[in-house]
Amino acid sequence: MAEFGLTKSEEVVMKCIWNSEVELALSDVTANVNNDFGKDWKPQTVSTFLARLVRKEYLSFYRKGRYFFYQPLVKEKDYKRDLMKEFIRFWDEGNVSTFIDDLCSQKVLSKKDIKELKEKVEKM
Repeated sequence: MAEFGLTKSEEVVMKCIWNSEVELALSDVTANVNNDFGKDWKPQTVSTFLARLVRKEYLSFYRKGRYFFYQPLVKEKDYKRDLMKEFIRFWDEGNVSTFIDDLCSQKVLSKKDIKELKEKVEKM
């Protein structure tokens, strides 16, 4: 299983990979990171992050001609789930009710968000 914990920069690279319906080469990832996230990263910088993500087992790669293509080994929904679990464990001692209370009382959620959340809970 992938090592937990990505840096913010690694998350940006992973988000570009997850957002793509096809496997990406370095030049594609670099273009997406710069266009979608307003970065000004050079290919060498992106290559460093890709290599770290391969070591952390978030990505695999294969060579086709002179290009390397990257594929996610971890699904975005699985990463988000694990991130949420860890956040709730750390900040709210694992208590989901406290987490939801924080969301509602800190005005993070709009009234519309709260209504949608209630509807989802009722459907469960």
